[in-house]
Amino acid sequence: MGYSLQFGAVWASFGNLLSGLALGLGLAVAAVACGTLIGLVAAFASVSSSRIARVLVGGYVMLIRNLPLLVLVLLVYFALPQLGIRFDKYESFIGALALYAGAYLTEVFRAGLVAVPKGVVEASRAIGLTWVQTNVWVVAPIMMRNALPSMGNTFIGMFKDSSIAAAIAVPELTFQARKINVDTFRVVETWLVASGLYIATCFAIAALLRRLERLFPKF
Repeated sequence: MGYSLQFGAVWASFGNLLSGLALGLGLAVAAVACGTLIGLVAAFASVSSSRIARVLVGGYVMLIRNLPLLVLVLLVYFALPQLGIRFDKYESFIGALALYAGAYLTEVFRAGLVAVPKGVVEASRAIGLTWVQTNVWVVAPIMMRNALPSMGNTFIGMFKDSSIAAAIAVPELTFQARKINVDTFRVVETWLVASGLYIATCFAIAALLRRLERLFPKF
């Protein structure tokens, strides 16, 4: 017998898919925000004169980038409670995703810092700006403009990776799609709709980030 597409059962639960999509976006935004702070601190440390700081940052980046995100999520959610450190499933996933995003953003920001012309830094110091003022008002805006395209790719990647939260029963889009699939047995229809939502959201994020790039001056 041929398979007949019937989307009625999926549309009946479409609100759950949308709520899962909103939750996934929220998780990604929170994780990338925390990961951005981690990445900025680690990136400045990686180009500092401190050898210890460079070694620590290099170890963090190497460890996290070579560890599957799913394994990291399971470690935070299941292993840390054995050590007396407990987080709920939302905090666990955001923390794990932030560590993961931070490792990638460290390299993104480091590349942006390296691309800042040395003459600009020297000129800012020559007019009397302190090291902090130079980095905040001169280096950081140039670095962010250089890093923004890669940051956008990272954010889209983190949004897609939010689907891994289903492994610890966070009710984001993939979790909701699996639930509909189990309840209705409409496998093809459920995953077609879920895939369409992921694709449409990623296109919207990419378009928004392209508009954001135009707000930053070019150097």
